Amino acid sequence: MINGLPLAGCRVVESSRTVAAAYAGRLLAAMGATVVMLEPKEGSPLRTAPPLVGDGGPSALFGFLAPNKRSLTCDLLSPEGQSVLASVLENADILIDDTPVRERAACKLDPEAIAKYFPKLIHVSVLPFGASGPKADWDGEEVNLLHAGGEGFLLPNGLSHERFPDRPPLKIYGHFAQYQGGCMAAFSALSAWWSVAETGGQYVDVSVQDAVLSVGAFALQRLGDGSLEHRSTRRFRYGGVFEAQGGFVELLTLEDRQWQGLVELLNHPAWALDPALLNPLERSRRGDEINGHIREWMSRHHVDDIVHRAQQLGVPAAKYRTPADVINGEHERSRGLFAPLAIDGNDQAEVLVAPFQFRSTPLQVGQRLPELGEMNRELPR
Repeated sequence: MINGLPLAGCRVVESSRTVAAAYAGRLLAAMGATVVMLEPKEGSPLRTAPPLVGDGGPSALFGFLAPNKRSLTCDLLSPEGQSVLASVLENADILIDDTPVRERAACKLDPEAIAKYFPKLIHVSVLPFGASGPKADWDGEEVNLLHAGGEGFLLPNGLSHERFPDRPPLKIYGHFAQYQGGCMAAFSALSAWWSVAETGGQYVDVSVQDAVLSVGAFALQRLGDGSLEHRSTRRFRYGGVFEAQGGFVELLTLEDRQWQGLVELLNHPAWALDPALLNPLERSRRGDEINGHIREWMSRHHVDDIVHRAQQLGVPAAKYRTPADVINGEHERSRGLFAPLAIDGNDQAEVLVAPFQFRSTPLQVGQRLPELGEMNRELPR
């Protein structure tokens, strides 16, 4: 560890068009790696991807994905651009690449050539359906990947399905699938990099679809047991999302001690004192009845009071919060989860530093976004 950051000294080249590859680089940069984005002369398409700041302003998405990175522009289809690529890969530890398979040879990014000329480099491919197999040349947008990975089959569920049973399957807001792929790519890159001394360079093939599929491990386990989960049946027998005064609460009690805490939270109602409900199987069988009682009780109490008291009693319960609630939350502020970032000239926005923290090495987000081609001035003429 150098300069207090876990990945200080690690050099990463990121050739990205998609959120998945850019997020992998973003995670490594947050831990101190030097990440160089290779961009076309007009800039990465992520620089103009919605949502935008204000009315036609810069991309808020790019503002989240690019802090702590540097920008180098080059045309990978030209000899000059390929010379630039070779020069940056010469000193790199990791290459994160989402170039489609059909374009890699022309860009000098095919895995065989990379392995031949850079034998110690970790080459991480991040594509919608992986770089091998029958879907290697398929494109995939977020909605495609979410449903191809199974999560779309399971949404909406719980209270949403109860209220709107006729609604079609949903897409989770934002870039859920792409972020899962980015996480898998970052973890894979580090796993391979840490073993370079023993095995040398490696080529790692990451499929965003597979990453999404891994999120539904519980559903896959149940499929192995012969139970096909569906959005209309995917819920715990009791618990879930309840509407209270001032908002919504999610509640789940899987252990007996949590059930006892819930009974105390509800002030020991007569229905909950039935000795038969001491049996968790009986509670499951009577889940709809229990939820009816919980729903009625919560409708008479304020969400903040419910959550505060539940936490005191060891009952797993949490409030559904707005983005503003999260940004200004006492817990988030005390942990330093957000930091100001200049994304539109002098205008600043609060940006998540990283989805993790290290106890002895606080992470920091860059104060500015990389200027397009800012590293080109450093190249030898």
